[in-house]
Amino acid sequence: MDNLLFGDNQFFGVNHMSEEKARAQQMQFQNNSAIIDVLDAAYEEGVKTFMCTTHERISEICDHVRANPAKYEGFQFYPCMPYAHKYNNAVTEHGMLGALNQFLPDEGLFKTALKGGMAVAKKDVEGLATILIDMEMKMFKDLSTPVIFLQNVVVDLLLGMGFHEAFKIFHDHVRAKYNAEAGFITMNMPMLLDALESVGIENPIICSNINKIGFRMCGGFDKYVETMRDRKVRA
Repeated sequence: MDNLLFGDNQFFGVNHMSEEKARAQQMQFQNNSAIIDVLDAAYEEGVKTFMCTTHERISEICDHVRANPAKYEGFQFYPCMPYAHKYNNAVTEHGMLGALNQFLPDEGLFKTALKGGMAVAKKDVEGLATILIDMEMKMFKDLSTPVIFLQNVVVDLLLGMGFHEAFKIFHDHVRAKYNAEAGFITMNMPMLLDALESVGIENPIICSNINKIGFRMCGGFDKYVETMRDRKVRA
């Protein structure tokens, strides 16, 4: 992985520290040409990896890069799926279980799992999960996507449910179909690492916050430092 990645929060009005700045950025980047201008400037400085959500506007950025292969030689995407905010909004409005009921089929895996039929449900969720992954990856066709991330809104929900096998399903599918490594975004890196290792995912790629105030760091700053120092993880 590159040491320096370019993210997309600023393009879509996401700023966890300032709502005013978020609104200003949303206005600044309301046209895709403004996004492309910034990506071009980053590319010229040697930053060629764009870590982005599967927001619908990203598909238009993909079209632009695909149409100009010579201009974007070596450029790669790190997709992060699913696009988190529609699910965050559902969780806020309906709660965790209500959000699951809203987005998944009536007889899908999660509902079955919640009833205690985890083993029986595994086959159902694997088929559904791979279809959803493929739907989200469609916009990146013929583009370089060496790492594909699962967003924290899903990762931490699965972690809380104890449904660790879902991480293995995601890991195996992106490797088999897209020749990519799986990445996992979380607000609880120490616990997630335990879960990933329990299903045979060694030295995983984990994206999480680390900061002095412990923002979005379940377990605390010291536990994160200890985990990165003493365990095998690409964080």
